Amino acid sequence: MDPDAVKSTLSNLAFGNVMAAAARDYQKEIVAKKKAQAASASHDEVDLDELLDDPELEKLHAERIAALKKEVEKREVLKRQGHGEYREITEGDFLGEVTGSEKVICHFYHREFYRCKIMDKHLKTLAPVYLGTKFIKLDAENAPFFVTKLGIKTLPCVILFKKGIAVDRLVGFQDLGSKDDFSTRALENILKMKGIIDEKKDEDDEDDETDMSMNRRIRSSTAQDSDSE
Repeated sequence: MDPDAVKSTLSNLAFGNVMAAAARDYQKEIVAKKKAQAASASHDEVDLDELLDDPELEKLHAERIAALKKEVEKREVLKRQGHGEYREITEGDFLGEVTGSEKVICHFYHREFYRCKIMDKHLKTLAPVYLGTKFIKLDAENAPFFVTKLGIKTLPCVILFKKGIAVDRLVGFQDLGSKDDFSTRALENILKMKGIIDEKKDEDDEDDETDMSMNRRIRSSTAQDSDSE
């Protein structure tokens, strides 16, 4: 027999054996992976069931729902007090408005002043965002008593009240670079710095959606509580 032919035959057999072994190993690896994935999925399901039955988790969930209910109730109270919108008041309303909330921003304005209209635009944008602060406006021409008492000489004049006491003010646009084209964010930052509005932790659009979702969940939970009584 030709030695070269024998050598070629043996070489082919050896290569065939290697490929067969590799195929078997690959198949074993695939089977092992499938078993591991199945075991992991089963383990996850068991863990989830255990979590759902965990009394500590149930307690945390109940506490969270209670805190959300309390927050919604607080927001409703603030809205009834006139928070959440930028409103015009009269001189007769003034004392009740500034003493009826912990934090109040009052814009003394003139109907014909262009800069007063600019300030209006920015305050109207901020009012629904910062529910913890009341935003109001008062026509200076129709409130001579308080204009005199508060020493208002330049309009627009935005006076900041805490617990009924005037603690600070923005006169004209002095704090805003004395320019008409300042941004709402610039005014927002100054009001934060003066402590009349709270720092926002979230971002507004996302928070609004979250609040709506929370409100729906809380209303559903409250309805279930009522049905069970």
